[in-house]
Amino acid sequence: MTIPGNWRTRQQRYGLKAEHCEICGKMIFPPRDTCPDCAQQRQTWVNLGGRGEVYSYTIMHHAPTNFEEFVPYPVALIRLEEGPMVTAQLTDIAPEEVRIGMPVEMVTRKLSQEGDEGQIVYGYKFRPLLSLR
Repeated sequence: MTIPGNWRTRQQRYGLKAEHCEICGKMIFPPRDTCPDCAQQRQTWVNLGGRGEVYSYTIMHHAPTNFEEFVPYPVALIRLEEGPMVTAQLTDIAPEEVRIGMPVEMVTRKLSQEGDEGQIVYGYKFRPLLSLR
């Protein structure tokens, strides 16, 4: 990811921000210029709570460039409490321990290290829910 790209996407990667459509009420993640349901452009930013459950998952054994250090690692489709589905890497859990329906929470972690200068890109991952706060 380029430095400008890193800067532009920081809100949804660090804070798990989404948009709420003022017309149809849909929660939109990742944010878009228009609502995918009603095609209107009236959205407001909202902070997502970062909790959800594993809807589906797979184990990555052949990682894309810049993710080789994490192999093998689980990637899951997470259904957030607010409704949106998010694809993310799972962390702090062995791949064989992941289960569908497992409660998880968002954490900010290293995603990759890129470029000749070694730019470290951070973003969200999910880990098993530590407590029912």
